[in-house]
Amino acid sequence: MSETSGIPRAVGRRRYSVRRALVAAIGTLGLAAVAAATGVAPADASAPAPSSGWSQVFLDDFDGAAGSGVNTSNWQYDTGTSYPGGAAGWGTGEVETMTSSTSNVALDGNGNLLITPRRDGSGNWTSGRIETKRTDFQPPAGGKLRVQARIQLPNVTGAAAKGYWPAFWMLGAPFRGNYWNWPSVGELDIMENVQGLNTNWSTVHCGTNPGGPCNETTGIGGSTSCTGTSCQAGFHTYAMEWDRSTSPEEIRFYLDGVNFHTVKANQVDATTWANATNHGYFIILNVAMGGGFPGAFGGGPDGGTEPGHPMTVDYVQVLQSGGGGTTPPPTGGSRDAYGTIQAESYDSQSGTTTESTTDTGGGQDLGYVSNGDWALYKGVDFGSTPATQFKARVASGAPDGVSGLIEVRLDSRSNAPIGSFAVGNTGGWQTWRTVPANISSVTGKHDVYLTFSSGQPADFVNVNWFGFAH
Repeated sequence: MSETSGIPRAVGRRRYSVRRALVAAIGTLGLAAVAAATGVAPADASAPAPSSGWSQVFLDDFDGAAGSGVNTSNWQYDTGTSYPGGAAGWGTGEVETMTSSTSNVALDGNGNLLITPRRDGSGNWTSGRIETKRTDFQPPAGGKLRVQARIQLPNVTGAAAKGYWPAFWMLGAPFRGNYWNWPSVGELDIMENVQGLNTNWSTVHCGTNPGGPCNETTGIGGSTSCTGTSCQAGFHTYAMEWDRSTSPEEIRFYLDGVNFHTVKANQVDATTWANATNHGYFIILNVAMGGGFPGAFGGGPDGGTEPGHPMTVDYVQVLQSGGGGTTPPPTGGSRDAYGTIQAESYDSQSGTTTESTTDTGGGQDLGYVSNGDWALYKGVDFGSTPATQFKARVASGAPDGVSGLIEVRLDSRSNAPIGSFAVGNTGGWQTWRTVPANISSVTGKHDVYLTFSSGQPADFVNVNWFGFAH
């Protein structure tokens, strides 16, 4: 669900969260036609069993009583008109207020989720937006990830569909809790549709905005049409495969099993691709009303727009194939505690992103770090002689009064820190210094968490590398 407006916004040093206003998808048409029409399966079809070589890592079949909400073990509601502290109108210019009300987001009792936009007597729109609690969806090293959903789009067309914008999409995990680092952290639009048109748009967003290697605010997109029945009149399966078994790595989009758009890593520079893909993603389902994308095809909702037409979702399923886990093991599964551990080589993280560094040796650093963020480094081997010191290469351009703690925890983020140090402004976000700290004695092999805490919501540190000493 691509952000819109193209107007730069910033809070402190956080990057643009605005997303595309005018899609140039028209210019990316002309893709191969899809296969011949097939019959439409029942609305309550179960998710398919994984094919040979694939394993299922997430499924919601939306089974439950009619009128009940979604499973909050799987999903969280986005409510209001923005993320906390994020761009207004969800950064897209859309006009609805998102709610957790079952009038907007509910199960139908037949194995489907309904996300229904509604308009009150004063002309105000409400709708629904949910996203997975998990943020770790990415292919294993050398493997593939497939994310798919069977969906019937709001069954409304023509003037009555003006302003409708249903979507099934994904955002890079570093966006959660930051909300100002788009598009560098990546966005994968598996299905977008506007104005009741019989068209599915799929897009990769990355790089910088506006322009940049990914042609923002448009992104690298393609489109195709539903066959047999229109996207509005029947169910169709929308899917994305992210393939790390190929060289170059590629992301493929499918409609009813037909690949109609592919984006390869060598279409952009290596840093842009790494910033967009060296982390997990979370999944979003929503129906927006108005905004830049509908605006590019005739405008937002008006008096002739009919409320009450839901996007109906039969299931959302995530599969993986090959490799050894849900995240690529960047160090082969074991790290030397007394060597240099690159901060961007995490096994998983929340709230951060990677960026190019000007520090000695170049490469990337772990950036945009603020209160509550964390990064995990698996299999750090401290040996039999106790480690008693920790050091990290850090930089900060935080404003006056903004500082925080870098904490080291072992094996669980809920365990007490074994050591920490405070960091404030070092003179700039690329002005680096090495800071030491004492830690409790550690031996053996552990998973190491770097956790970050601050009394302020603003970013307070970048980390280039860290290590331990006796």
